[in-house]
Amino acid sequence: MLRVKGLLHYGLQVPSLDAGESFYSAFGLETAERGNAVVIRCDGREQDQTVLMEGPVKRLHHVAFAVEPGSLPAWQRHLEGLGVKLLDAPADVPGGLWLRDHEGNLINLRDEGVAPWRDFGTTDAQDANVGDRRRRVDHARWLDANEKPRPQRLGHMLIFSTDLDASEVFYSRTLGLRLSDRIRGIATFMNSGPGDHHVFGFVPGTHPGLHHSSWMVADIDQIAMGARNMAASGYSKGWGLGRHTLGSNLFHYVQDPWGSWIEYSGDMDCITENWKPNDWDCPPAVWSPDMPADFITNQEEKPF
Repeated sequence: MLRVKGLLHYGLQVPSLDAGESFYSAFGLETAERGNAVVIRCDGREQDQTVLMEGPVKRLHHVAFAVEPGSLPAWQRHLEGLGVKLLDAPADVPGGLWLRDHEGNLINLRDEGVAPWRDFGTTDAQDANVGDRRRRVDHARWLDANEKPRPQRLGHMLIFSTDLDASEVFYSRTLGLRLSDRIRGIATFMNSGPGDHHVFGFVPGTHPGLHHSSWMVADIDQIAMGARNMAASGYSKGWGLGRHTLGSNLFHYVQDPWGSWIEYSGDMDCITENWKPNDWDCPPAVWSPDMPADFITNQEEKPF
């Protein structure tokens, strides 16, 4: 069965490109103008991770997944065999195959490889003294624990869904994503093969939209420094520090100017083809401050 190889980027329509560029820059990402759009990249990675387009309201524009180079004809046959209607590419994001999911979200399949990301390397930050393991000796960590976050890559994103089960079925049957785990009725997490516990998923909402994007950083210091720097830049509403249950990643979320969330993330579970998904009855984090009351509220306008 065909399966997408990973998450490439997401497109986001926003009322102000300047506000979007300022927000993502403060987060620690590289921004550049390209035509009528602003593209977001991680330092040291030659791959668009977010594409911002200007429009009257904030709205998730599309989600782009990587497929095996040269496989688009096979994907076209696969999709047409499922009765999925293929669409013309938008003028501002050419290339690949375009379709809509069962809730109207625009999906782009691109036959390009997932670009390699910058290696975090072996740093003092990672030479942590944990339990009986002593890796950092005769070095005061606090002296260099104030580095500005430099996200390595877009790790995953979650979108709102009016029917979590239907979304899981669509993305499994159509794109080959596989279930990682569920908190029944609260969140569904899916993977694209060995690697991160999840690259995509769904939370319940009244209508489609972006819930959050998650970006991998080196360690807990960069998560904490990111939270501090974003608050100092005027983006003070957030949730964290904590460790998630499903995926186990450390996190801190910051709310963007339009009501969605962006996440500093680290220490995500790594899975193989042997991973067995489960339904869990658990909170979203094993320790953290209380979740904001509006954390799972879709503040995008309804498309219709």
